[in-house]
Amino acid sequence: MTLDELIELCKKQNATAQGELYKQYNRILFAICLRYSPNYTEAEDNLQDAFITIFKKVGQYNGKGSFEGWMKRVTVNTVLQKYRKQRTFEIVDEGQIEDEAEVEIESEDIPLDFLLKIVQELPDRYRLVFSMYVMDGYQHKEIAEMLGISDGTSKSNLARARIILKNKIEEYNAKNDNT
Repeated sequence: MTLDELIELCKKQNATAQGELYKQYNRILFAICLRYSPNYTEAEDNLQDAFITIFKKVGQYNGKGSFEGWMKRVTVNTVLQKYRKQRTFEIVDEGQIEDEAEVEIESEDIPLDFLLKIVQELPDRYRLVFSMYVMDGYQHKEIAEMLGISDGTSKSNLARARIILKNKIEEYNAKNDNT
């Protein structure tokens, strides 16, 4: 069955087609959910919510752009909507924010599971902005619009996330330095 046929059947709420779509894309979308969620269990919940939304809104997919890209966008928006309701963002005076300084991180032999773990441990507001900016390539203006915050808050949260991650990586390197 082609992807187009699968999409058409999903638009008709065909459970077999929905199961097949889930089977084909759950790993890709789960990776996104892991980046935006504080833990594995919540990422699983977010994945289920994302697929429910995808199945409800599949009729809105108009064939422009890739279907996978559309599903990724729906997944990100579904997860963000959940956290947006929690209002986890702090108000920041933009005048206090310095230009975004790049944080140098030496991370030659750091396991991927450790990196994912420390990103998930970030406070919600930092994790969301970090994931959107660093991993998904959104600009601060887009992040601000999607999260209902100011550009300055987005920049501040990213800078703070980077500092926290840098400190955790330095601790890891110090513990595992064999020299």
